Amino acid sequence: MQKESICTLFNQSPLRLLVLTMTVLLLAACSGPVYKPKHQGISQGKSKHSVLVKAKSLIGKPYRYGGNRPSTGFDCSGFVQYTHAAAGIDLPRTTYQQLRATHPITKSQLRPGDLIFFRINRKRFVSHVGIYLGKGKFIHSPSSGKRVSIASLNNPYWQKVYSSAGRVF
Repeated sequence: MQKESICTLFNQSPLRLLVLTMTVLLLAACSGPVYKPKHQGISQGKSKHSVLVKAKSLIGKPYRYGGNRPSTGFDCSGFVQYTHAAAGIDLPRTTYQQLRATHPITKSQLRPGDLIFFRINRKRFVSHVGIYLGKGKFIHSPSSGKRVSIASLNNPYWQKVYSSAGRVF
């Protein structure tokens, strides 16, 4: 039986196989590690309660694209990041990164403090995030011209654009 090289087995030139291998390795390296939130020694119950208290204290603050502080306003992910930071929980800045930083849960598993994600305008990726309050309600910084407010997951609009949920802890 004749020995065959890998190049022969895959019917490729050595250079092409090298390029393909390097491409696969580069893609694997660029995907990066999954973001793992830093927990700074605060109990889960106390942390979630602190997040919810801080979030409710910001009701009425204006929406501002790219905003991440009360003095200027919040966009949705800036609001979520700010409320968690106030409770000593490190979360990334964007909605997609926040989704990746959570443990996926089903809608039926939602508990106060969990994050809920939406796909607005039929986008393929999540583009909005809020904090679940319980009893079908969530708090978020909705959109331009609006303010931080509480909304219902039972609202037909939010039901239609609901994507997923995740738990930070």
